[in-house]
Amino acid sequence: MRRAVTRLVLCVSVFALPAVSARAERKAYVPDRAHCQLNFIGEALLLSAHGHFEKWEIDTQLNPANLEDSSVQLQIESASLNTRIEQRDKHLRSGDFLDVANHPQIKFASTRVKKVDDKTLTITGDLTLRGVTKQVDVPVKVVFLRDGDARFKGELQINRKDYGINYNSRMNPVEDMVTIQFDMHLLDKAVQEERQRQRQAPPKPPE
Repeated sequence: MRRAVTRLVLCVSVFALPAVSARAERKAYVPDRAHCQLNFIGEALLLSAHGHFEKWEIDTQLNPANLEDSSVQLQIESASLNTRIEQRDKHLRSGDFLDVANHPQIKFASTRVKKVDDKTLTITGDLTLRGVTKQVDVPVKVVFLRDGDARFKGELQINRKDYGINYNSRMNPVEDMVTIQFDMHLLDKAVQEERQRQRQAPPKPPE
């Protein structure tokens, strides 16, 4: 009887292991562009300038079963900033601010993901702006995480002078701290590709 029970336990364990391993794998997630935002706010005496970046790429490797085993890399085309005022945008692209001619990309690469609670993460990573790299901690809210997609949002503040952006104006003094906001709806790449294949598959002939 004991041998039979032992064999049964071993068989159950062997069949259970692949399922556990599969749940613990990282998956590639891609952005749902229509439901993503990457914004910034620069404070000055005369105005709070709200803007966004129009061109960016994100590489997200997400482990839904263990979010701490996840990673993200973000590349932004710095010249793609848009504050809806052309003259201001040209100034922000100049050497006084982002210096896009010499530093065409802003980059972020995560080095650690820490779970604070079921709805909050802290992503630590390296932010490269204007050729200067600094470590930052990014607070992230998990809006939802379900089979096939997820949504994350949050904001952080950085000191522009840490990245060599020292310009100021006597008439319109600029605050040192800049707010960065993000809201990302991400899709399981494999799930999306399978759905695309199904949509493109020819209809089955009637029996």
